Amino acid sequence: MAHLADGGWIARHENLLMTGPTCLGKSWIACALGHKACRDGRPVLCQRAPRMFEALALARGDGRHERILKTIARMDVLIIDDWGLAVLTAPERRDLLKILEDRHGRASTIVTSQLPVGHWHAALARGHRRPNPHRSDPGSPRPQRPQRPQRPQAETHRRKHAKSRRPQLNP
Repeated sequence: MAHLADGGWIARHENLLMTGPTCLGKSWIACALGHKACRDGRPVLCQRAPRMFEALALARGDGRHERILKTIARMDVLIIDDWGLAVLTAPERRDLLKILEDRHGRASTIVTSQLPVGHWHAALARGHRRPNPHRSDPGSPRPQRPQRPQRPQAETHRRKHAKSRRPQLNP
């Protein structure tokens, strides 16, 4: 991680993809790298993917769409957080393609996602994805723990032998 803190990857216009289960610290690391880039005087934009697509949809309706895409393209670092939580619509897929095309070789992009990279093509190409067993419910702040097994209600070996070892009181 120390080699990322120097910012050389930004000067080389390299991108970062961070994937893994929820609560791993992907967003925290992405924001820390963005904060360091800001302190180095670089323009940075950090957006959660669902919010970014909502803003672009609204901008498409009121005529600001192209201006927002140009603003995104001018940022030295773009952080797209929580990509792949929801199925992308056709306009959202086009917006993402336009953003990535405009930035390719010109600026750096950080993408964080709970969706494994191997599932990205299916999510983009067909607009749907296979369920990810490593991802918790998007509304859940923490990973779901497996259910604790219920104790058996039947008589166990220990209980059977414990009854037979009890001393019998003869009156």
